[in-house]
Amino acid sequence: MPNVTGHKQMVLNVLQGRGAHASVNHIFENLDWRLAGQLPEGSPYTIWQLLNHLIYWQDYTLDLLAGKAPVVPEHAAGSWPGDAFPASEALWGATVESFLAGLRTAEEAVENSDLESATPTRPEQSRAETLGMLLGHNSYHLGQVVLLRRMLESWPPPSGGDTW
Repeated sequence: MPNVTGHKQMVLNVLQGRGAHASVNHIFENLDWRLAGQLPEGSPYTIWQLLNHLIYWQDYTLDLLAGKAPVVPEHAAGSWPGDAFPASEALWGATVESFLAGLRTAEEAVENSDLESATPTRPEQSRAETLGMLLGHNSYHLGQVVLLRRMLESWPPPSGGDTW
């Protein structure tokens, strides 16, 4: 990783789950794909649904940063794509990797741009503000994933997660 300081490092820390967050690279670690589709009592979503929702808005944000103009869904339900459970272990693995690849793309956007410059298709909004939406959204829903893993007795992962 290039040497970054200040605000860029803060953004990278949140994207990667450093400090007060569980490491993003470990949140899905060793999670059985069948558990990802189970709906714990009292939960409105499965981990699989949360993962797809995270990818939806992460891709939306990356499109904004790339100068595209993605369309906001007419209703919130439009940002919760797919079934409640993955169809296969291979699909689960590919989808987790898609999420992590999107995070790497966001990290590159942080490292290689002026965060105070305008978002191309939203000139009233800085790149930092656009990334801030992603940071808050990911933090919120990744916390839900950790909670659901606890409810499914699948936490902490071998790396230790947020427990020490």
